[in-house]
Order: sequence, then C-alpha cells, then structure tokens
Amino acid sequence: MSGPDLILMHPPSIFHFRERPAILGPISDVVPSTSVYEIYPIGFLTISEYLHRNGISVRIINVAMKMLKDKAFDPEKMIKKLKPAAFGIDLHWLAHADGSLRLAELVKKVHPGKKVILGGLSATYYHEEIMKDYPFVDFVVRGDSAEEPLRMLMESIMSDGQYEKIPNLVWRNEKGEVLINEMFDRPEKLDYISFDYKHLLGRAIKYRDLSGYLPFKNWLTYPVTAVFQCRGCTHNCCSCAGSLSSFRLQGIRERPCFRSPELLAQDIKKISDFTGSPIMVIGDILQDGEDYAHLFLESLKRHHIENEIALEFFDPPSEAIISKVADSVPNFNIEISPESHDPVIRERFGKSYSNEELERSLKSFISHGARRIDLFFMVGLPYQDYSSVIDTVKYCETLLQRFGTSGNILPFISPLAPFVDPGSRIFENPEQFGYRLFYRTLKEHREAMLKLSWKYTLNYETEWMTRNDIVMATYDAASLLTQVKAKFGIIDSIHADAIEEHIKLAKELIRTVDGSQMLDDRLKAEAMKLNNLDTLCDKHELEWPLKGWKFALISKILAFSEFLSRKEG
Repeated sequence: MSGPDLILMHPPSIFHFRERPAILGPISDVVPSTSVYEIYPIGFLTISEYLHRNGISVRIINVAMKMLKDKAFDPEKMIKKLKPAAFGIDLHWLAHADGSLRLAELVKKVHPGKKVILGGLSATYYHEEIMKDYPFVDFVVRGDSAEEPLRMLMESIMSDGQYEKIPNLVWRNEKGEVLINEMFDRPEKLDYISFDYKHLLGRAIKYRDLSGYLPFKNWLTYPVTAVFQCRGCTHNCCSCAGSLSSFRLQGIRERPCFRSPELLAQDIKKISDFTGSPIMVIGDILQDGEDYAHLFLESLKRHHIENEIALEFFDPPSEAIISKVADSVPNFNIEISPESHDPVIRERFGKSYSNEELERSLKSFISHGARRIDLFFMVGLPYQDYSSVIDTVKYCETLLQRFGTSGNILPFISPLAPFVDPGSRIFENPEQFGYRLFYRTLKEHREAMLKLSWKYTLNYETEWMTRNDIVMATYDAASLLTQVKAKFGIIDSIHADAIEEHIKLAKELIRTVDGSQMLDDRLKAEAMKLNNLDTLCDKHELEWPLKGWKFALISKILAFSEFLSRKEG
C-alpha cells in the first residue's frame, strides 16, 4: 500500500483528556460530538478530495476519535509508523488550542524532519503567536479556503522548497525569520470543491482505517452528513468568528463565496444515493437572495430526495419561501437560532426580528408539514441576566402551548461556551458590549482549556452575569426546560429524571471543586462520569429519523479490515 503525501490529523480538545479529568461542562450538548470535540472540520473532506484530484494523496486520521474509542491507543506509537511528506493539523475551533499544539509538538518530536502545517480560523487569527512561540509548527495556512494554497505548499515541500509565492502562507526562512505571504487566495465561488462522501469511504477502505475517518463517536449509528452553502457570512452576530466583520478584520474575505445552487442540490443527491442519513445544509439559503434559494429548491425538487433534510435560516423566512421549501423537499426540517426571547437582546446580539415574525414563520412551517423545527437559545448574551434566561425558557413553554402539540417544535438552550470567538465584535471590543474578557492570547486560552471546571474555562463574564451566574443559569434553565419538555411529552419521564439527576450532580460537583487546584480520586471519577452524561438535553433529541443505512455492510467490512490491520501492526 502506497503511503500518503499528506496526513490530516484531528486532535482532541484537550490532548491528555484521558489522564486529566476535569468538569468539561455542557459545551457540546447540542452538537453531535462529545466534549472532546472529536468531530473534524468538513474542510478535511474538501481538502482531501481536491488534493487527490490534483495528484496529491491524502489520509485523514481522527486522532481524537481513536483516543476516545480505545483507552489503550497510543498516538506516539501510531505517528512513528507514518511516513508522509507533511502533517496537517486543524486549529479551527479554539477549543482545540491544547490538543492541536500538543499533537503538533508530538509529531515534530517523532519526525523532526517532517513539515507540520496548521490551518483553520483560530490558526488564522493567532498565526503570528503560533510562529513566534511554537517552533514545532512550520507553516500556517490562513483563511477559510485552504485547498489551493495547500496544493501549492505540498508541491513545494515535495520539490524545491520555494514558499515565497504561495498565497495565504505564514512560514520561516532559513534564518528563522517569520514571513507572512499576502492572503490573495479568496475564492469567489465555491464550485471548485466537492462534498464527496464516497471519496472518504474510498480512503477509509484504502487505509483500512474506519475509526480514523469517522466524523464523531456515534456516527455509525447516526450517520448524519452535511453540505455547505457558502464560506463567509452576510450576518454579523457579535460573538462569532465567522461573522462578516470578523472575516473583514482578518482579511479573509469581504463577502461570502457561494456554491452554485445546482451543485449544492447535486451534493445532496449524491449523498442520498448511498445513504438514507439526514443531510444538513449549513448556511441560510437566503443569504445570496431569493433567486438563489428558488434555484436551489427547484434543483432539489427534480432529484426527489427522500432523506430528512435540515435547512438553516438566520431570519424567519417569508410564507412564499416556506411554501417553496415544502413543495421541493418531502421531508424537511428547520433550524433557527433566536438566541433569546427578548427582541432587544436578540438585536444586540446581531439578529433583528420580532417574536411576531418568528411565530408567523413557525405557524407557516407547521402548516406546510415541517417534520421538526429546532429552536436554539443561548446563555451569556449582552443585556441578559439570570431572570432573562429563565424567561426564555418560559417563552419556549408558550411556543409549545401554541404550536407544539404535534411535537414539531423542539427548543434547546445552551451556554455561549467555552469561548467568545477571537475576531468577533465582542472579542475585539468587549466593553462596548458589556463584557469582560479573562483571556486574550492563544497561550491563555490553551491554559484555560486545562482548568478543572468549565466555569473557569469561560473566557468572559458580562455586566449582567458573572461566570458563576452563567454556569448556574445554564443548569437551571436546562432543568426547567427539561420539565417543560416532559410536560408536553417531548421526552419521557425516565429521560427527564435522568437529566435532572445529571444537572444536580454537575452543580454539586462544581461547587465542591470550586477554587481547587487538583482533584482527588473520588472527584476525578465523578468528573469523568459527568463528562459522559447529557446535562442540557437528551442527545438523541438532536437526531432526525434515518431512511435506511445503505452501506452498513461496508462499515462492517471496514471494521473487520481495521481489526486485521491492528493485528498486523
């Protein structure tokens, strides 16, 4: 078997999470992954396919997944066996500050002559600090589109070592000087990439490595997939590193680049050809205007997709758009994030619509047959105090009373955690929004990830809530919302009682360890137990129905192949 030219590796959020217990908190309760954040960026898929198409072989290894699934797995032992020309490690989400840097350092220790490349939004923001303070990193590829710069970089690594003309690249010359190339690779269209999940399946078969390619822990039982409508955003939510102002500040792009609506529909059709899994369309299809949305929905209608499809809307859409969605997608689901019940708080956060507008859309979605409408609310917003958080849950109950008798509406509430994103408007101007930041640098955020309690991992507090207030408001709101869901039959009493018990355990444990410098054996065991429990909701609430798992046999073959590969190793 020929080896890859580039190995893309995804780290856990905390590299030594198996040996260093901490109360990680409900920071991942409303996303598919665990608190280790084993889900790798979808950019791994597009990079791998693009480079493969251009003659550069790529292997993906989800190190976080391997560490999570197998307590005996030794990353260093695995890395010693790998012989690529270069290693690429994502530092996209800042929660990976410790894991990414420790993995990069381990790779350089084992293979001092190999090149180590970092990329992602957090790596982009902190590129100067990374190159100055972490000599085991050789390159940072900046921006939101690494495919072409990475192709050029790999060709240079494997040939002449000339890096001066590679766009978006940060690197060191022979004198050790850090050089920052111009960031002029900003694709204006997203049509040059492919969301080809069959490509990942083929690579997993080639390298006999099922766990290395799994996106998150429970993916084989719930194989949700996703396609991206665009890179960048037209909106300006004040805590988001992917917002319009954040991208402009960092020179990433002035406006989003969009995938053509016909290709986006084809992406979904290709996924539906080999799996009946739910498919999420990431990004509001109205961001590029109603004409784009109509073309996409018309194209989707022609493909007759039976999978559950989840569409994301940043603002409540019009009756005409909702009607078009219903006409084009037999099994459609909706995701909207109002953030708060209070329109003033919502507007301060960056979303300007009224509750009346939201409720009109909810009524229309239900009347047009929406399978489910997920509503996401948040704790830790500007002008939001404890009572406002509780009022948000009361508003959720009101919505369920009005619209939720058929089980269509499913509300969630979670904390703005673990960090306010660097590059966001709050991070750059905290006082303007009533925030106080505790950490600014990459080093500080890395150290924050190693705190014993997620209360002290939070990099902010507000004029209206301390970190302790945010933690307790999160748990109290989750408890109240759990009771509301049980009242309306959204979850059964057994699951509701379990979540209540988990919340009680979490609050007691946080109070017990508050101010501690280390955990004794009993508290370590309790923290490890808590990190594997659902505290904000039952994780299964996030799941849409499957329409048949069409390559279950292939997954079994892959699992057996991986077993044989381990035995040979």
